[in-house]
Amino acid sequence: MSAYIAPSQIAQRQLAHFAGKNILVAGEVEDLFPIELSQTCNSVCVFTTNYGYHRKLSAYSEVRSIFAAELNEEVNADLLLLYWPKAKAEAEYLLNMLLAKLGVNTEVVVVGENRSGIKSIEKMFRRFGQIKKYDSARRCSYYWGQCIEEPPRFVFEQWFKEYQIEYRDMSLIIRSLPGVFSHGEFDVGSQLLLDNLPDIDGKVLDFGCGAGVIGCVIAKLNPDIELEMCDISALAVASSQATLERNQLNGHVFASDVYSDTGSDYHFIVSNPPFHAGLETSYSATESLLGNSPSHLKSNGTIIIVANSFLKYPPIIEAAFGHCNTLSKTNKFVIYQAKK
Repeated sequence: MSAYIAPSQIAQRQLAHFAGKNILVAGEVEDLFPIELSQTCNSVCVFTTNYGYHRKLSAYSEVRSIFAAELNEEVNADLLLLYWPKAKAEAEYLLNMLLAKLGVNTEVVVVGENRSGIKSIEKMFRRFGQIKKYDSARRCSYYWGQCIEEPPRFVFEQWFKEYQIEYRDMSLIIRSLPGVFSHGEFDVGSQLLLDNLPDIDGKVLDFGCGAGVIGCVIAKLNPDIELEMCDISALAVASSQATLERNQLNGHVFASDVYSDTGSDYHFIVSNPPFHAGLETSYSATESLLGNSPSHLKSNGTIIIVANSFLKYPPIIEAAFGHCNTLSKTNKFVIYQAKK
């Protein structure tokens, strides 16, 4: 069985097409196909918003990896290989940003699973030129096109969406980039989590901060805390930072692959952890978050999470702490707490 994800397998079938090119790879890529590409191509640069993938690629000198929310570095590329992301809005964001950087005459290859809505590329690409499906296999599609129209100028600030949330007696403006966990309204799970928080003080980590809702509400209610917010996504880090600034709140936002870049002395770790990786259900990040949390908490430190009720997290929490308390439960969500 191939070690590559299905979109890489369909791209691999067209390996000869990439020979001698300077390639920029972007989007929902998560395997080492870019390393194989580097053996055929003139050069390979990967632009990724996923900090875990960026760390993975750092072990390979064959490719250049750029981790950011926006591509500001100079890149020599005549072909863009875009792995279609799960959110259509994120695909549009990446396409507009990268083609504005690369310019006219750039070849574009788009690969992705059919169920992810990749067919949308046909309409989305019209402003740049024509794109056509050239191959399909493993429930994936392979599109090829070329940018023949001058791409519009890309203005990063214009891609933020804003919405207002009300909690208790306060209002907050949330700023979110495409692809960041945010419904344009107050997420029910996050609200249930906040409703069940004890008195918060000291150093607090909002893990998997997304657009910054949880961390910003906590900071607003507890202005004396030392707030840190982390996420694996550069788009989420930029969104949370923008949300903090929009509401004149203080906090340190940074990228982290679970605990790779966090501290180890938190009074509280609070999280509405994700359980999807791309289109698939994935529990590994949350299992690491829970299982390793005692070593990142102070003595008597507390972790509190909200989870979908069908997820089997109590055994992991009990193995780490020796106990797991259920603070609240609805038909859909559960609030779990454990103290070191």
